[in-house]
Amino acid sequence: MTKKLILTLTAALLIQGTLLRSQGLTQETFKLGKTLALLEAIYVDSVNISALTEQMIIGTLRNLDPHSVYIPAKDVQEENEPLQGNFEGIGIQFNLLNDTIIIISPIPGGPSEKVGILAGDRIISIAGEKVTGVGMTTTGVQKRLRGPKGTKVDVTIFRKGERELLDFTITRDKIPVNSLDAAYMVTDKIGYIKLSRFSEQTAVEFSQAAEKLRAGKMEHLVIDLRGNSGGYMVPAVQIADELLSGNELIVYLEGLHTSRQDYRSAPSGNLTRARVAILLDEGSASASEILAGAVQDWDRGVIIGRRSFGKGLVQNRFPLPDGSELRLTIARYYTPSGRSIQTSYDEGFDKYFQKYYSRYFNGELIHPDSLNLPDSLKAFTIRNKRVVYGGGGISPDIFIPIDTTYYSDYYRDLIRTSTLTNFMLSYTDRNRSQLTRRYRDFETFRKNFEIDNLAMGELRAAGEKNGVRFDQAQYDVSEREIKTVMKALVARDLWDMNEYFIIINEDDYALRRALEVLNDSLLYETLLGYRKLQ
Repeated sequence: MTKKLILTLTAALLIQGTLLRSQGLTQETFKLGKTLALLEAIYVDSVNISALTEQMIIGTLRNLDPHSVYIPAKDVQEENEPLQGNFEGIGIQFNLLNDTIIIISPIPGGPSEKVGILAGDRIISIAGEKVTGVGMTTTGVQKRLRGPKGTKVDVTIFRKGERELLDFTITRDKIPVNSLDAAYMVTDKIGYIKLSRFSEQTAVEFSQAAEKLRAGKMEHLVIDLRGNSGGYMVPAVQIADELLSGNELIVYLEGLHTSRQDYRSAPSGNLTRARVAILLDEGSASASEILAGAVQDWDRGVIIGRRSFGKGLVQNRFPLPDGSELRLTIARYYTPSGRSIQTSYDEGFDKYFQKYYSRYFNGELIHPDSLNLPDSLKAFTIRNKRVVYGGGGISPDIFIPIDTTYYSDYYRDLIRTSTLTNFMLSYTDRNRSQLTRRYRDFETFRKNFEIDNLAMGELRAAGEKNGVRFDQAQYDVSEREIKTVMKALVARDLWDMNEYFIIINEDDYALRRALEVLNDSLLYETLLGYRKLQ
């Protein structure tokens, strides 16, 4: 590089530095930009500046906290769709089986249902491109079927019973991504709502479901947040508002550059008289913990299950010029009693997640006494001064150990290899006409359907084909669970996720305990500290 060029580059960097400082940026920020500029301009070998920049961002965030993350531009849409509550496409649930796209069901009221697409149809081509027998992936299918609202896509369908292939032109539209998996009456008086995440539409979905249950004479409610890793904070606040009396603190935020922000309930909650039980486990995090923490701190409902994840940090989304995105932690949130439930990350990123996985080995998921929390983390509920703890999740009022009685390596391998789900997809597809004729409504199916020995033999053969060696002793341990899941998968494919959970929950111990508590006013009030044991 000539002396003249070096001087020119130096001058440019000095001008850039002056501009950056005039915008209030620090010398350290300028230093990073100058380093990248020098690497791009004079380094001895070619440098992928884009990749290097991403590595620097990822490494920097990893040294801050475990939940500040960088999302590359190509992944932003996919990451945000579940939280936005919708995407634009043709509106089908599909699965890939034997390199074939099988439609599980068209979304009710969506574009595909409107043109006559049916469950069990197979997509042969999309926009003239063959998509069967070519190694198509789920991502590949989504890229071809999704697109801006109002645009059209041609698909060719194979339908059993039709002599010729069927051509459809489908106009894409906005398709809802539901965060509410199930809502139904478990007993004559107790309703059940399961939330999988907290998206923009979650509070609306919850409110609508609760209204339908109230119309069905619901008096008390189980809210299932097991496995719900969170999402947006505001929907959790809005749901808490439905449960709490007026002007009660739900959560507050505070950070170095974020002044304290309080979120309080309005006086118009529709569920303030209902007895409430919330189901939590180690997969419940973030917004799930905001809702559970508010309910627990106000002695408003009973928390049942296992200690939640322990994520008490709040992230904001910051788009970057190339379409990528930062989700940067801006504050901690605190429950009404002042608890931060964030698990310590002082020992770094890797140790932080090791603490979570250690729960599976240190006995915490089986024995509640294995969790020893120090007095420094102790807090008290607002109304009845019950002892609660911060510093690592929400601890339940009633502990439910993880159920391993049905677990076996054979069952694990059927799940791990997707043998069980793929076999049931094929089973329902082969028998759809017979099943819909025999079981014209879900209640008939629920009472009368059983997995027969022929189907179990076929599952065993499918497992062997996938390298899952049959073991009679292990099968005996898991048989009941396997058959329950098989029945639930048929219900899902014939109806929806709501019916899947109705089947799965029939033998759910945590739900049974919740029903016992909600049915017994004395027990409920004793657990919450409104009555003392005599």
